[in-house]
Amino acid sequence: MPKKKTSQQTEAAPRPEAVGPVRYNVSLLSADDLFLFNEGNHFRLYEKLGSHCLEHEGVAGVYFAVWAPDAERVSVMGDFNNWQKESHFLGSRGQSGIWEGFIPGVGRGAKYKYHIFSRYNGYRVDKADPFAAFLEGPPRMASIVWELDYAWGDQQWLADRRQRNALNAPMSIYEVHLGSWRRVPEEGNRHLSYREAAPLLAAYVKDMGFTHVEFLPIMEHPFYGSWGYQTTGYFAPTSRYGPPEDFMYLVDHLHQHDIGVILDWVPSHFPADEHGLAFFDGTHLYEHADMRKGFHPDWNSYIFNYGRNEVRSFLLSSALYWLDRFHADGLRVDAVASMLYLDYSRQEGEWIPNIYGGKENLEAIWFLRKFNEEVYRHYPDVQTIAEESTDWPMVSRPTYLGGLGFGLKWDMGWMHDTLKYMANDPIHRRYHHNTITFRLLYAFHENFVLPLSHDEVVHGKGSLIRAMPGDPWQKFANLRLLFGYMFGQPGKKLLFMGCEFGQWNEWYHEVSLDWHLLDQPSHAGIQLWLADLNRVYRQQPALYELDFTWTGFEWIDCNDVDASVFTFLRRGRRPEDVVLVACNFTPVPRLPYRVGVPQGGFWEELLNSDAREYGGSGLGNAGGVQAEALPHHGRPFSLNLTLPPLAVVFLKPRPE
Repeated sequence: MPKKKTSQQTEAAPRPEAVGPVRYNVSLLSADDLFLFNEGNHFRLYEKLGSHCLEHEGVAGVYFAVWAPDAERVSVMGDFNNWQKESHFLGSRGQSGIWEGFIPGVGRGAKYKYHIFSRYNGYRVDKADPFAAFLEGPPRMASIVWELDYAWGDQQWLADRRQRNALNAPMSIYEVHLGSWRRVPEEGNRHLSYREAAPLLAAYVKDMGFTHVEFLPIMEHPFYGSWGYQTTGYFAPTSRYGPPEDFMYLVDHLHQHDIGVILDWVPSHFPADEHGLAFFDGTHLYEHADMRKGFHPDWNSYIFNYGRNEVRSFLLSSALYWLDRFHADGLRVDAVASMLYLDYSRQEGEWIPNIYGGKENLEAIWFLRKFNEEVYRHYPDVQTIAEESTDWPMVSRPTYLGGLGFGLKWDMGWMHDTLKYMANDPIHRRYHHNTITFRLLYAFHENFVLPLSHDEVVHGKGSLIRAMPGDPWQKFANLRLLFGYMFGQPGKKLLFMGCEFGQWNEWYHEVSLDWHLLDQPSHAGIQLWLADLNRVYRQQPALYELDFTWTGFEWIDCNDVDASVFTFLRRGRRPEDVVLVACNFTPVPRLPYRVGVPQGGFWEELLNSDAREYGGSGLGNAGGVQAEALPHHGRPFSLNLTLPPLAVVFLKPRPE
C-alpha cells in the first residue's frame, strides 16, 4: 500500500516539466473495495476515489481515481500539464467502471479536471472530480488536490454529544445562510470567511441561547442564488469562504462554545452544469435515464438514480463524510417528499408507476432507510432530520418498525397552520380557532421540529413581522406571541436568522441582515425576548423532556373561542416539572381570567411577552399568582390571571 503524505508534507503544484508519466501499479482500491462499491455498500469512498497525495517508491505524487464505466478513455488535465487533454491517461479497473493512476510530481494545491472520452457519439467533456475535497469557485470550478489537515479541539463536545443531541434534550436551532448573516460593507459588501465568522457567530448564538446552528447547504454549488441547494461538490465545502480546514475551524469553534452544527444535505437532485455529475461519462450515470424519473420539473435539475448501487455508495459516502471529517452533529435532508413520490410535481402521464402500480418511489424509500441505518450505526449520537411536507407515515420511526428511520421531522403543517392563523386580524381569529388546535391531533405521530425557516421569508412572502396584522405595535406584539407560542408547543424549535430581531425586509442572499435595526428599542425587544425564551426553555425540563409523547402536554382549555385564548400545561419527567402556558391572541386584555391548575401554592411568572423590556405595555401578574382552592377546568385549584393583549405568559409552581 502506498504511503500517504499529510497536507503539511505535500508540496504545492509543481511546474509542468516536473510531472512524470502516469504509473498504473499504484492503487488505493482493493478487490473488496471494488466489490463493495459495485454492490452499493461502500460508505467511505472518499478514502479511495478522488485525488490523494501519496509517496510511492520514494516519489511524491497524486493518485487519481474516478468512476466512468461508459468512458472509452479518461485523462487528467490540470495546471501541472498545461491543461492538456491527452497527456495523462488513467488506467481502467475493468468491470468496476473505475479509472485510476498515479502521477508523480503533482502535489497539494494542483488544479485539475477529468477529460472524459465517451464510447457514445464522440462525446467529450471536462468534468470536476465528484470526490474533490476542494473546488475552485465559479466560473472555472476546477477540482483542487487537497488533503484535509486539521487539529480538532472539540473532544469534550464529542464526549458529551449524545446527551446534547438526545430527543429528551432542549434543541433550539438557529438557521443560517453563512454568506448573508453578516457582511463587510466597508470592503465592497464582501461576506465573511469561515474563520472571520467563527468567533462572531459563536458569540452571538451563545448569547442568544440557541443550542444548534443549522447551515443552509455549505457544499460547493456553482449558482450562489440557489443558496447551496443546487449542489455539485458533495464532498467539498464551498471555497467562497475559504479552504476546507477553515470550515473545520468554524465547526470546531462552535463546538468549543457548546453549540451543535447541523448541515443541510441535498440527495434529492443536482444541477445540470456541464462540469458536474450530469451525463458524466456520456450516459445518465448518476441520474435516472428516463426523464420521467430522472428530471425534476420544479428545479430544472436531475434526480439521482437510487436504484443504482454505485450511486447509493456515492451518496452514503457523502453523508458519512460530513459526520466523519467535519464532525457535523446532524444532517437535515432537503426535499424528502420529492424523493418519496414518483408523481411529485408531475401531471398525469409524466411519471412512471412503480412495479406495483403505485406512486411511491421504492428505490428512494430503500435508500432513505439505508441512509438512516448507516448514519445511526456509525454515529449514534447525531440526528437526521427530514424536511418532509406530506403525511407520509412514520418518517421519524425506526426502520425495523417500517419507518424511514429519521430522528426528527419538520412539522410543515404546524408552520402553515400557525402562520395562516396569525395572518388573520385578531377580530377574526375566533373563526379559525381549530387551525391552532388541529396540530395536537397529530403532534405525537412523529418527532417534530417546529420550523420558521428561510422558506417563510423568500419568494415574495416578505418577513415574519410583515406577515403579522395590525399597526406597528401590534405587529411586534403578534411576533412575540408567535415565538412564545412556538416555544410552549411540544417539538424542537428552528428559527431563521433575522427573524429573532424582527427584520422587516425579505431575506436576500446578496446582502447582510439588517443589524442596524437593533438600534431601535422595538427590534432590540424582540431579540431580548428570543434570548429569554431560549434561556427559560433550556432551564425548564417541562418544555423539552417529553416533546414526543402525550404525557408531556395537557390542554387546560382549548375551547375558549370567543376570547381566542389557549391554555395548556407542559410536563417533564418529574411531577414537579410543570409549566403553564397561556396565550391571548387578541389585543383585548383578559383580566381577571381564571385558569384551572393541578396544584396549589404560588405560581411564578417565568415569562411575559408584554413586559416593557420587550416593547410591550407592561401588563402582567406582578411576578406570579397564588393558586386558590377553587376548582376550575376540572382541576382542584385555579389561578386568577391577567392575560396581556396579544401576549403569552409562562408560569411555574414555586417549590414549597
